[in-house]
Amino acid sequence: MNVIARRVGNMARRREKAWRWEHWGVVPDRETQLALAAELEVSEELLHVQPWPDWLPVGDPIRVDFSWDQPGSILALNHALEKAMMDRRGFMRLTGMSLAGFATDWLNVEPAQLMSVLRGGRITEEFVAQIEAGLPRLRMLGDSYGGQRSRRLIDAELGMVVEVLEKSSYSATVAQRLHGLAAELGRLAGFASFDEGLHSAAQRYWVAAVHSAHAAGDRAVGVNILKSMALQCKDFGNFADGLTIARTAYESAGEVTPRTASMLAVRLAGAHASVGDVAETHRLLGIADTQFGRGTRADDPAWAGWFDEGAFHDHVGVCYLDLGNLRRADSHLDKAREGFSPTRRRDHATYLIRRAHVQNGLGNADQAGDLLHQAIPLIEQAPSQRNVGKLLAVRDRLPNDTRRSDLDQRLSTLTG
Repeated sequence: MNVIARRVGNMARRREKAWRWEHWGVVPDRETQLALAAELEVSEELLHVQPWPDWLPVGDPIRVDFSWDQPGSILALNHALEKAMMDRRGFMRLTGMSLAGFATDWLNVEPAQLMSVLRGGRITEEFVAQIEAGLPRLRMLGDSYGGQRSRRLIDAELGMVVEVLEKSSYSATVAQRLHGLAAELGRLAGFASFDEGLHSAAQRYWVAAVHSAHAAGDRAVGVNILKSMALQCKDFGNFADGLTIARTAYESAGEVTPRTASMLAVRLAGAHASVGDVAETHRLLGIADTQFGRGTRADDPAWAGWFDEGAFHDHVGVCYLDLGNLRRADSHLDKAREGFSPTRRRDHATYLIRRAHVQNGLGNADQAGDLLHQAIPLIEQAPSQRNVGKLLAVRDRLPNDTRRSDLDQRLSTLTG
């Protein structure tokens, strides 16, 4: 905070003001926060999503200079495990060339031959299979109970896999599977952090996870991680980087199943919608629809299981929402309504908030308020700072009347 105090001394006109922010817990007014955000190159949208001082940039820089081999992968994982759990809420540190360059670098390096033996005991394929069997449980944990409650458990599981990689001996085949596990666990830990509003931590996990995917020789896992990084950029209003990363993921996926291809196409369509590119959004949505219509296959990756018909229409609806076509957005969101599993509380809450946004835009403020009321108990069951921020953004668009007052009483359980 000392750096912040020095940077804002002139803006606040008196250094005592910055000192009060740092030591007395005084919150600067909105105008001062906006000026400070501009000085620190933080998007105005983040100020709305994250309260003071959570949006301030803090923490160590995020490294992306790890080598694209097994030692580099393990070093990246250890760096994430050491730093990510200490990251504070509210800031995405990798942007611009650092972020977009990382997304493309891993594609240009051939996976080095995996080391067959490290020190320690010999790891069998049966042992790895037991760890792999726990992945569905961890995916369910985040979907059902939110990032806040799942993050530490996923981090602990990732730490165990890294310890095995460092201290045990194993065949090249087992090494690939271990790195594949580390990649998926890093993706899950990153998304749990993203969901909780810990954006620097999310980036650390995802950087390490992409290295692990490269070491495992699994491009599909890598592009799925990049897809999450693109979504984070969109949430921050960093649309240019989000488009670059989503395009990298889509164009470099290689041979993937139709369901995976649809998922990547609709994410890229969303990135184009964010920048108002109507023609390219429609073209990619057509590709996504065609690929999705080819159905599921036995070789669909397990991590793509969430992308069912409800999720497909939900994401298409978001594309039309971003383009300002509320009627088409509402049509797709209506199709998505029946597709959410009761256990996927976090996604269901996100859907309800999106639908409320659309309904309010269509002039149906009462229905929008009802949808936000329905989302609150789901967020209570699956805490999500991301959903809270999105809900508050829609709430602020509602008419300032009794409906909003009633909603604020319930919201106090989430923000109080």
